[in-house]
Amino acid sequence: MIIVKASDLKFKYPRDVANRAKPKFNGLPDPAPFNRHDLYEILPLLSAVMNELESNDGEVLHLIEDVLNVMPGFITTRGEVFDYLQGSARECLRT
Repeated sequence: MIIVKASDLKFKYPRDVANRAKPKFNGLPDPAPFNRHDLYEILPLLSAVMNELESNDGEVLHLIEDVLNVMPGFITTRGEVFDYLQGSARECLRT
């Protein structure tokens, strides 16, 4: 099982400390809103995507971060974000 840590990331993200203890992404389906500006939301989601891709490669992680940072705003739920990130990463890795 791959667990992404803040030190693994390419970018720095703000922390929503007030909501830190609230449940985070734990698999599909997940209709809860995704806060793309909260490290505590981003880490479990990136870990799940890396596990789905069966990769512990830092370059793949950074690719996924790049995709996250240009992801369209209409992708709002954790489930949608997971699907978008893993689908986009698979497409990028095919070429």
